[in-house]
Amino acid sequence: MAFAFLSPHEEVRNVLERKDIIMKTNQIMIRPMGEFKVIQRTKDAFFNATDLLKQWNGFSGQQKQMVHYTDNSSTEEFIKALISEEMFKERNSVLIQSRGKNGGTWMHPLLFIDFAMWLNPTFKVKVLKFVYDEMIKFRNLAGDAYPSMCKAVSSILPDDLFKQKVKDLAKSLNIIVYGKHESEMRNKIGDEAKIRELYELELQIAQWIDLGFIKDYNSLKSTLTKLYYRKYPNVLPI
Repeated sequence: MAFAFLSPHEEVRNVLERKDIIMKTNQIMIRPMGEFKVIQRTKDAFFNATDLLKQWNGFSGQQKQMVHYTDNSSTEEFIKALISEEMFKERNSVLIQSRGKNGGTWMHPLLFIDFAMWLNPTFKVKVLKFVYDEMIKFRNLAGDAYPSMCKAVSSILPDDLFKQKVKDLAKSLNIIVYGKHESEMRNKIGDEAKIRELYELELQIAQWIDLGFIKDYNSLKSTLTKLYYRKYPNVLPI
């Protein structure tokens, strides 16, 4: 059953980026998520999964139960991984079941997203597509920055040296960013942090040259060596 959503970017951002609302005293906030309203408390940013489950069952006509999610092996593995990643000590650091006013099952934001994706496959597709699109975006950005860098480098090199030296520079950037060199490296390793680092480094090189901070190829080689030699002891090929 389909229903309206915010953009995937807005969905993920609205659920994840809640550190700014945490206060000393607890407040209950009602937040939109597509056609649903989700309940979040400010003291720890946890979300009320019980309330979302009731809304989903009413909307879809299904009769899903909380134990169907919390007791399955996939959820158990996810909780263990989340506890390890966030360096929590116990299960109730990410999942709390309480009674009384504002009771129910409360979940860590990341666990709540996993729960929402379990409830609704359409939401899961949108979240995964957003993550995928972000990875592709930075890969393409890095590709866009490369011609700008090459154009700048060509201004400090004779034509007969440019072709070879720009190849050496590309190898050096791979070593700096990825720790090794292979052809088409940025397409083989889909690490967003690495793709962003490569993109920013290529832009930075172009800016250094365009602003006159680097006036020749030896200066560029020296600058890159000083910046990254301690990080990676490999001898750069430039």
